[in-house]
Amino acid sequence: MHRYFIYLSYDGTAYHGWQIQPNGDSVQERLMQALSTVLRGEIEVIGAGRTDAGVHASLMVAHFDTTELLDTTFFVDKLNRLLPRDIAVHNLRLVKSDAHARFDAVSRTYKYYITTIKSPFNRLYCCRLFQNPDFIKMNEAACVLLDYSDFTSFSKLHTDVKTNNCKVTYAQWEQLEDATWVFTISADRFLRNMVRAIVGTLLEVGRGKLTVEGFKQIIEQKDRCLAGTSVPGNALFLTDIVYPEELFLD
Repeated sequence: MHRYFIYLSYDGTAYHGWQIQPNGDSVQERLMQALSTVLRGEIEVIGAGRTDAGVHASLMVAHFDTTELLDTTFFVDKLNRLLPRDIAVHNLRLVKSDAHARFDAVSRTYKYYITTIKSPFNRLYCCRLFQNPDFIKMNEAACVLLDYSDFTSFSKLHTDVKTNNCKVTYAQWEQLEDATWVFTISADRFLRNMVRAIVGTLLEVGRGKLTVEGFKQIIEQKDRCLAGTSVPGNALFLTDIVYPEELFLD
């Protein structure tokens, strides 16, 4: 049996998220269907994580097993012919038989885009604000994230995870254009809804409704009800996942 990491991207607009849903279309289901068709047998796919409804990925990684040793270039082309236009496979890499797309990831990066102008061309991929927040204060608050490990205050309630601890290694707002900003955050793992809750709370800082000290207190009190409202998912992108090189056999 051979295990492969599959690298893909997708526009999440039409999907109920990455994970298979009982009553909704998902990226995982579409990928499994394509793999099962090409390999002529039922194929299970395990993703590096699960993005919520409407969230996009410029890079998602998943793994699957097959008895065949694949011609990766040919296989990628065949998959892309079967997959819908909003899902694209970029690469396959042969990995160790016990390599795991979720548990072996050492870092993940998300980006969240906001804009203060109305545009018909970025409406699906940016969150529009109707006032300019204070990005200097928001970056002061974002730096605080690196000092904490328990992010219960930014986690969706009643999840099945064993710990709410994460190690954030980077969190910063950067201006791309006059009216467009991106928040980039990297960590070893993320909780469900974590990035969207963090961004929503940082915007409270930027609007002057919350101080940097108040932002710290929200983290320390470990109460989701005290944090800001989660921002919409359409402006969130999973952009990078890092693995130890020793996992790869190619």
